[in-house]
Amino acid sequence: MAVYTEVGFDEAAALILKLNLGELTELKGIQGGIENTNYFVTSQRDGQTLQHVLTVFERLGFEQLPFYLHLMKHLASRGIPVPDPAADARGEILHTLQAKPAAVVDRLAGRSELAPQPSHCAAVGAMLARMHLAGRDFERQQPNLRGLAWWNETVPVVLPFLKPEQNALIRAELAYQNHLAAQPAYQALPRGPIHADLFRDNVMFDGDQLCGFFDFYFAGCDTFLFDIAVCLNDWCVVHDADAALDGQHHAARAGALLAAYQSVRPLTAAERQLLPGLLRAGALRFWLSRLWDLHLPREAALLKPHDPGHFERVLRSRLHDGPATATALLDPACETA
Repeated sequence: MAVYTEVGFDEAAALILKLNLGELTELKGIQGGIENTNYFVTSQRDGQTLQHVLTVFERLGFEQLPFYLHLMKHLASRGIPVPDPAADARGEILHTLQAKPAAVVDRLAGRSELAPQPSHCAAVGAMLARMHLAGRDFERQQPNLRGLAWWNETVPVVLPFLKPEQNALIRAELAYQNHLAAQPAYQALPRGPIHADLFRDNVMFDGDQLCGFFDFYFAGCDTFLFDIAVCLNDWCVVHDADAALDGQHHAARAGALLAAYQSVRPLTAAERQLLPGLLRAGALRFWLSRLWDLHLPREAALLKPHDPGHFERVLRSRLHDGPATATALLDPACETA
């Protein structure tokens, strides 16, 4: 959530007024993340203080954004706690600022839980399953734009920046993921709209109470298992300044997340079989995107690139653990055909 496009107060105020959100009183750039320009906006309407998030999209175009915004509308209408895009008098939820696409969504209560306990992971798992079920009848289609096709395009771009051992690892893992994706079992995995970026900083909590999921701008249609793997690779690994520990599997948190997920939507036999491979896929995806952002950066007023080394360590940990660690977390009683 860096600031690439400087939005003036008057320009933002005009948009807030157009959306019937009252008079803008505060506009504050958000630091963190790296994809879009984001601001907290506070306004007054009929004596009430309203809080929203204004996003100016830097990479996504007008043709892609309706999928994300209408998905959020769809999920909100089915009781999933997600930001609801604000519409103008014509019902439009995609707007324009400085010739770029923009949206305004309500700001969720709570705060991110960056040191989650098993209870937090369980809440995330159950809500993720509810979200997957709620999205099954969403009619719009858009692929995961940071999926396998993007990996194949981007690996050659980052290879010149890697050490020989990193070069060998990323090439081997990409070959494995292409092989895995061609398997009939993979192609039969349950699919639908997924968040694809449900990290700890994209979920709000008030104590142990989950307040909502946000930042759906990497969402796309892909396997539900990939969404689960992305969550497990952030919520359920060790985050430590000591590289010897960083990225290692955390069994208690992972077990809580998977058990809660399966209490709502039990995994199929194919999902159980392929979870280890998808955990590797999730690690590769974020190692690769962080390498790309580090070595091919864009200018931004508040940009702080994430460390690619963390997800390299997650990937190496998943390779070291092998299938046994992932499958040991799955209760056989939850298996379905």
